[in-house]
Amino acid sequence: MIEPRLLARLERKKDQLDRLRPLPAAAVRRLEEQVTVEWIYNSNAIEGNTLTLKETRLILETGLTIGGRSLREHFEVINHKEAIEYVEALVAGDEPVTPFHVRQIHRLVLARIDDENAGQYRTLPVQIMGTAHRPPEAWQVPALMQDWGDWLTGPAQALHPLERAALAHHRLVSVHPFIDGNGRTARLVMNLLLMRDGYPPTIILRANRGQYYRVLAQADAGNVSPLLNMVGRALERSLALYLAACTPQSGPTDPQDEWILLRTAAEDTPYSQEYLSLLARKGRLEAIKRGRVWYTTRRAVAAYRQSVREQKKETSP
Repeated sequence: MIEPRLLARLERKKDQLDRLRPLPAAAVRRLEEQVTVEWIYNSNAIEGNTLTLKETRLILETGLTIGGRSLREHFEVINHKEAIEYVEALVAGDEPVTPFHVRQIHRLVLARIDDENAGQYRTLPVQIMGTAHRPPEAWQVPALMQDWGDWLTGPAQALHPLERAALAHHRLVSVHPFIDGNGRTARLVMNLLLMRDGYPPTIILRANRGQYYRVLAQADAGNVSPLLNMVGRALERSLALYLAACTPQSGPTDPQDEWILLRTAAEDTPYSQEYLSLLARKGRLEAIKRGRVWYTTRRAVAAYRQSVREQKKETSP
């Protein structure tokens, strides 16, 4: 279900990161500050928060309010930071993640915004705008959340950490256990599970909001592969970020490993820029997205070409 090339890259980069441990404290501190701001900004923006990345950083660093922005939007930033701190505390522990922890995360997400419902399962029916998925009735939520916890501590333990985290996230948003704040809570839980397994937190970018909702809808219909691969590509981005910040440099970057535009990477290959873009979106080609522009490396293109040749050999009579 996870694109094999993507899975192989994730495991290779995870192994590279593990071999660098203990990671340099100063680099990790700077990286965590950057990742936390991006995590909060993007997760809130997916749900409609209008604060910019710069404004989000300003609120976190100074506590100042931004003119023209609602008090709720400010609380969404502060609350998300407190929820991340709680998640980090859980990562350091070893007790199983349960519905109780989900409710505690949600309580922090909705604090001072809706204290009556913060940390409480919904007692009313809900509809998710723009999707055909109909969440279960409110009276079913407690039992379904117990089922979620039993699945997570039982059958889910046999899954790859990426698959377990992504599916736990989808199952949560599918139950829609709370009146509000389900998406933020589910993405926090997803990162809690990934971080427990030694991965860095993954960030679903605001720019990919439409795609994110599409893959969730596909998962609702039973096709979870697009969701797994989207989360996998986001995780690869995080791994690349940590490796770049924590790998000692003994010399200039090999030209084969420099990030270049897809149109440059397509030169002297049988592929067009558009085809490389398709491969990147599907996770078949190692690539990163900066803003709305994809970048890859010559080594990544060569690796993809080699994988194609090997596939042809395996399938030839």
